[in-house]
Amino acid sequence: MEKELKPIKIGISACLLGHEVRYNGGHQHDRLITDILGAFMEFVPVCPEVECGLGIPRETMRLKGNPANPRLVTSKSGIDHTDRMKSWAAQKVKELEKEGLRGFIFKSKSPSSGMERVRVYGDGKSIHQNGVGLFARAFMDHFPLLPVEEDGRLHDIALRENFIEAIFIYERWQEILAQDKKLGQLVAFHSDHKLQIMAHSVKHYRELGRLVAQGKDFHISELLQQYEEKLMEAMRLKPTIKKHVNVLQHMAGYFKKQLSRDEKQELQEIIEQYRRALVPLIVPVTLINHYVRKYKADYLARQYYLNPHPLELKLRNHA
Repeated sequence: MEKELKPIKIGISACLLGHEVRYNGGHQHDRLITDILGAFMEFVPVCPEVECGLGIPRETMRLKGNPANPRLVTSKSGIDHTDRMKSWAAQKVKELEKEGLRGFIFKSKSPSSGMERVRVYGDGKSIHQNGVGLFARAFMDHFPLLPVEEDGRLHDIALRENFIEAIFIYERWQEILAQDKKLGQLVAFHSDHKLQIMAHSVKHYRELGRLVAQGKDFHISELLQQYEEKLMEAMRLKPTIKKHVNVLQHMAGYFKKQLSRDEKQELQEIIEQYRRALVPLIVPVTLINHYVRKYKADYLARQYYLNPHPLELKLRNHA
């Protein structure tokens, strides 16, 4: 499972990389993204406003009308750029198909790129808070399975880990699709990711298990499509302490014949400390990784749950 990681290609709002493309010629450089995540990602910058032909500087814009189908208009002069933006976005998402993206990081609150909770100005003084930027909507409609997130939400450690996990598992899934499509490869992929899926959703873990078990009843292309849809659906569900404890206890069961009484007690004490939020997840995971090596637990050694993303990201170091 230890191999050199190649950068994962991620789309991103260009201003978050420090590109001076904002309405006032400024940027929204996010150091968390470039300095920390950037060590493992190759970014593909996109600025909808500039790329659709609007200049710098330019008048600010807002979403207006029905939140389900808003118009994109300039804030003061009221010039409508909806058709221009939608036409460009429809072409842009087709171009991005060639990039092999594994996810996208959007600029929050943007009328073009906000993925949720964007302000939409209605009649009179009414303001709705449930809009979606025009480009973000086009992207998510075109790539419904790709992991997406916003810059602000990435500063929440749980949301950041969920996004990072999703793009890494999607990258591994694409490696499977790039090979000869055989049932055995799907079985191996599912076996290696069982516990990671369980940490997100026991329901999806069971459904995916049944799907793989019935694999011979499907054409391989249909089987892979159904598996991918349900896999990425599971990855959108956040793990919780309760879910992680379930997985940790599941793994502890694999050692019931190997561990000494003291080792069993130590493992259970640390899992309980994690359950009470006294120690971060990395503590019980590190101990289990120690037992995996000590007792040569080959099945657990293959589980991506124990190493879902680079340790340098320190995503499991927070209680």
